[in-house]
Amino acid sequence: MSRGLGERWLQAAYDDAAWLRALRPLEAVYRWAIARRAAAYREGRREVWRAPVPVIVVGNVTLGGTGKSPLVAWLARHLSTRGWRPGIVSRGYGGKAGRDAGYPLAVTTRTPSAESGDEPRMLARQTGLPVVVDPDRPRGARALLDQGCDILLSDDGLQHLALGRDIELVVVDGRRGFGNQRCLPAGPLREPLSRLGEVDAVLINGEAAFAPPEGAHAFRLAPVRWRAMADGALFPLAPLPFHGPVHAVAGIGNPGRFFATLADLGVEARPHAFPDHHRFTPQDLAFGDELPVVMTAKDAEKCDNVTLPRGWVLEVDAEPSADFVAWLDRRLAGLR
Repeated sequence: MSRGLGERWLQAAYDDAAWLRALRPLEAVYRWAIARRAAAYREGRREVWRAPVPVIVVGNVTLGGTGKSPLVAWLARHLSTRGWRPGIVSRGYGGKAGRDAGYPLAVTTRTPSAESGDEPRMLARQTGLPVVVDPDRPRGARALLDQGCDILLSDDGLQHLALGRDIELVVVDGRRGFGNQRCLPAGPLREPLSRLGEVDAVLINGEAAFAPPEGAHAFRLAPVRWRAMADGALFPLAPLPFHGPVHAVAGIGNPGRFFATLADLGVEARPHAFPDHHRFTPQDLAFGDELPVVMTAKDAEKCDNVTLPRGWVLEVDAEPSADFVAWLDRRLAGLR
């Protein structure tokens, strides 16, 4: 499936387009396959590697962006304040370690995003903590143990069952929810909604436009500052560090959320949506004028080969509810 077609299909799944009903027989096959796979891990027919330290998995049951990575960054910083030495392991979607680098790949802000993927490098920049990319998550986790980590965060690891876990967190986009509540390819679900009954906590990003699962926690993504792409200088949200309209670029799972945030900040934006994990070229961002270009922190990591003297990054932080923080601290105390 091409990326353009994939984006149109995903929008149809969230809009519950009638033509998706023709795919329900394939959905039944998909459900059977993932149930069989989960049973294989549960019954020991596939190996689950258990780390000698606690593992927290952060993921989602839907395709498309939910705000998961900012929550991972918040968790990493929170764990550090509580005396842990956290490390982050990721699949590194969109990246491919070269022959010289290989896996497991230790990620820094200097790692080419073509090797690490955009989200791992963003997490390395935002946390300053060890980040490792490896399609083999247990192998990546062992590399973090070698760096002295005593608790591990698995970014987007809910469906990677080969890595054992102590806490499972699921992030849900408050505006889009679960779409038509059907699994691939008839809907946006990676797993049936019954999976939510097995995880430890569900977090809703933003105000829920649907009835949230019982006991779900709230969190939001709060804009915190502007960063100039030319030199990394930081500026407050207001007054805006630029004047007039801007080109707003978003190659993330849910571009509309970014554009809505800009509108809330009073930015006059001309939106340009790209597929998730899109790797930008100079031609992509050549709009034929001198207007500033504004993008997300994740998108900025994909601009290794693009010079934007009037480029700006809107940095955001996750802000979980007090009840979630209290719940998490109780669970962390138990894990010690």
